Amino acid sequence: MVSNDVLRSVRFMLNVGESTLSSIIALGGGAIAPLQLAAFLKREDEPGYAPCDPQTMGQLLDGLVIHRRGPPPEGRAKVTQGRLTNNVVLKKLRVAFELKEDDIAEMMKSTGFEVSRPELSALFRNPDHRNFRPCGDQFLRNFLKALTARVRG
Repeated sequence: MVSNDVLRSVRFMLNVGESTLSSIIALGGGAIAPLQLAAFLKREDEPGYAPCDPQTMGQLLDGLVIHRRGPPPEGRAKVTQGRLTNNVVLKKLRVAFELKEDDIAEMMKSTGFEVSRPELSALFRNPDHRNFRPCGDQFLRNFLKALTARVRG
């Protein structure tokens, strides 16, 4: 899924402005210029659109965990490293919003996208595990939709 879509979804979900979004990215160890953030938030067909780089997306997700749950006890957050996949985005959002598998299954059912517990478990496994399953764009889109409905009420 395009990182810009996730960025826009998180902004809408939390109902925050660009300055708050910048501060969340700063919590994740990044710094972003207001003009750059505005370019990331634009749609692909709008002038001035810029694709969100994986590093900024990782910093947003790391910052979101700290923003929602507070700093970790040892003082350092686990920084997102490597390739940013839909599975990583899903895991970070799950941690940030303190969701259990039952919560996710119920949320997905509300969007008409039913998923079993073993299917969910496969999404959160290590990519080297034999039962690992990559998270598709449609699943992540429906998850963001359901999470938005849950957060915004």
